[in-house]
Amino acid sequence: MRQSKSRKFRLWPLLAVNFFMADMQSGIGPFVGVFLAQRGWDSGLIGTALTIGNIAGMLITTPVGGFIDTSNHKRAWVIIPGAAVVAGSSIILLWQNFWAVAASQVATAIAGAAIVPAVTGITLGIVGQNGFNRQNGRNQAFNHAGNMVGAAASGFLGWHFGYVSVFLLAATFGAITIACVLMIPPGSIDHRAARGSKEEEPDSQHSAFAVLLKHKTLLVLGLALAVFHLGNAAIVPLYGISAVTDSQTNGPSFVATIVVIAQGTMVIASIVGMRIAEKRNYWLLILVSFLMLPLRGLFAFFLTGWWGVVPVEILDGIGIGLQSVAVPGMIARSLYSTGRVNLAQGAVITIQGAGAALSPALGGFIANYIGFSPTFLVLGGLGLAAAAIWIVLGAAVKQY
Repeated sequence: MRQSKSRKFRLWPLLAVNFFMADMQSGIGPFVGVFLAQRGWDSGLIGTALTIGNIAGMLITTPVGGFIDTSNHKRAWVIIPGAAVVAGSSIILLWQNFWAVAASQVATAIAGAAIVPAVTGITLGIVGQNGFNRQNGRNQAFNHAGNMVGAAASGFLGWHFGYVSVFLLAATFGAITIACVLMIPPGSIDHRAARGSKEEEPDSQHSAFAVLLKHKTLLVLGLALAVFHLGNAAIVPLYGISAVTDSQTNGPSFVATIVVIAQGTMVIASIVGMRIAEKRNYWLLILVSFLMLPLRGLFAFFLTGWWGVVPVEILDGIGIGLQSVAVPGMIARSLYSTGRVNLAQGAVITIQGAGAALSPALGGFIANYIGFSPTFLVLGGLGLAAAAIWIVLGAAVKQY
């Protein structure tokens, strides 16, 4: 009984970390596009600045995952990056020249890249392989709820007090996140379990080269996610810029509405996804998530501004909510016994990040030439391409 109570004590700080890190991790990221658009930046220049940051985050994520596998100080991989995100966000408020904004996006992306595999490792280290699916589902539900609350509060504060208040809220969430991480006892994290080593072979660790280049599940998953995010990542910033440009919509409140609807849906989707994964497998969840993107592109094409917010962001919430459970779960399950789970997690984030990094620039420049609405159809079509890859190469991953 005492052991059960002790375990619950360890899990509540972990859930709190997931809740509060959501707003800290992105800083003022969701508001950057409309913030710069209202200060005279065109969509192509905004997309380029965001892309530079995304590329930096993409390049660092895989080695960071490898470091987390070998580190016995996993809590520090949440604390230090969190502080860096808050510092990076403040730069945008002080200077709006191109290189200052690009530098802030680089700092934010690099720091944010470390947080996800670090929390995955901490979770595995506390609950082990058998408890990971359910605990990860709870983690994601709390994370999406934190995003929703943070976005709603940011929208309200930004509307009434300006963008400085959005930064101050992110900084507050960052301080609370650090306090919650410190409440997790270091001794509660089994570092062998955290990197996916077998209990009977505590020091087993496969070659990083073999894991990254020869593991078919990892390669197929990364490729399909890269194509999906190439289309998906640009829709929210373009949708916000389109609404602000065309109808003079209040920037902070509009972006907050987008995030709140999407994240609220993700809470439900992550819990449902966790339950489905317990009865079936992760392959189906990821396929459904890919099919949300073409539907989203259609709604964004036909319904612009406030009319399209609800269906566009509900579909986004379903897709990303399912992926938030299925992707870490499939990696942890398929890489079990390799001792390289966090390296693999970082590698997949890197590969999908390649698509996400190019997406804002691609979408921004397409929108400059053909307009916002047709661009949504082009981006949505990439969801069908991701689904086709997943189905055709499904034999390598369907057992998971």
